[in-house]
Amino acid sequence: MDSCDHCNSPVSEKFVRVFAVDSGEVLACPNCTANVGIAEVAMRRARET
Repeated sequence: MDSCDHCNSPVSEKFVRVFAVDSGEVLACPNCTANVGIAEVAMRRARET
């Protein structure tokens, strides 16, 4: 299972597919960052595609 590079918490493959940077790194997960930040990244990426 993949893990967050910041806090080492496990993350699902689906989370990695959506929130990892291009290199596959997960810089933050719900355990170490506010869900609001994750939502903002998701909206920004949706606009970019």
